[in-house]
Amino acid sequence: MELKGRGQNRKKRSGWWLVGILLVLLALVGGGAYVFRMHSQGNAEKPAETSKDIAQSAELTLDQKVDKIVAGMTPAEKIGQMMMIGIKGKDVNDDSLYMLHEYGMGGVILFDRNMDSKEQVAKLNSHLQQQAGQKVPLFIAVDEEGGDVVRMANDLTPPPAAKSLGAAGKPEAAREWAVRTSKELKAIGFNIDFAPVADVGSPDTRSYSTDPQVVTDFVRNAAEGFEQEGILYSLKHFPGLGRGRVDTHMDADRVQAGQQQLASVDFVPFQTMIQERNPENYFVMVSHLTYDALDSSSPASLSPKIITGILREQMGFKGLIITDDTEMGALSKHYDFSEIGVRAVQAGVDIVMVCHEYEHETAVYNGLLKALQSGELSTERVDASVKRIVRAKLLHLMK
Repeated sequence: MELKGRGQNRKKRSGWWLVGILLVLLALVGGGAYVFRMHSQGNAEKPAETSKDIAQSAELTLDQKVDKIVAGMTPAEKIGQMMMIGIKGKDVNDDSLYMLHEYGMGGVILFDRNMDSKEQVAKLNSHLQQQAGQKVPLFIAVDEEGGDVVRMANDLTPPPAAKSLGAAGKPEAAREWAVRTSKELKAIGFNIDFAPVADVGSPDTRSYSTDPQVVTDFVRNAAEGFEQEGILYSLKHFPGLGRGRVDTHMDADRVQAGQQQLASVDFVPFQTMIQERNPENYFVMVSHLTYDALDSSSPASLSPKIITGILREQMGFKGLIITDDTEMGALSKHYDFSEIGVRAVQAGVDIVMVCHEYEHETAVYNGLLKALQSGELSTERVDASVKRIVRAKLLHLMK
């Protein structure tokens, strides 16, 4: 009996020891869990780093900022950055917000249909930037070229036609007008003016001259004016619309001039500006003409030979390349919108412009996204363009 009682006492004591050990372990685990919860809560309360935070970081180089912002984008967001669209209406509405939010379109171009007065346009552009809800600001562009291509002529000061400026023989006038126009556009929220025209000898009034050196002098002065005021601009319409005889808004046209003729005349203003100016300050806009001596199979805006082979590699342009409006008849009468964007990007374009119909804008976007998802467009190819876009936005829109 006594031995049995001792055994029972030992068992009881062992049981209490086990209970004690379990309680200690539970306390430790519970404390650890509490510490983990507190740590997790601390992390949860820390706000996520935004693109604005990255842009303002003093510890990162510009390239590192670009890489970090682009790495944080989804494939859909990247494709959105590679598009510039037109919208309808004179203020932000459900349709335009849908295009910006659903597709993340990275740029908007306005036309007279969107513009009544300086005050109204300033409000519209402000609302677009505020409500876009994207990782980087919007490009907001306009064609304030001069002559027949001006917007809101009753409220903005319309520049003279390039032809009349060229005839007057004073290149500095192009600079003065660029400064004046830039001030007016920036004051109402634009950050891009699609000007000046670098075409040689176009049959309308949009070219400064039939002499490539004269065109170059005027384009150089205009570029200086835009850069002085800190607004992005474009050289258009590479490799030159001067030899076209059919309006590309209406339909396609072919240029028969030989490669040497094009190089010694039409290329000159573009080549000179590329050699002289910082590529981070301007776009090159590519035309929809077909140049048989350069690529007889595709219009310039869809031609790897012209965009990558000549503009990028031969001329050494490192900045942003944008198409002319892809709804122009030169493309829209001959290609499906679902393929236009893909072919343009494959050719070397960074931004595809679709100016009017939401249906067409959506088709271009979906075509690009599908091509990226299927591997028809590589991630590396898309990232190269998006990095150029984000770099320009960091330099000019996120200072």
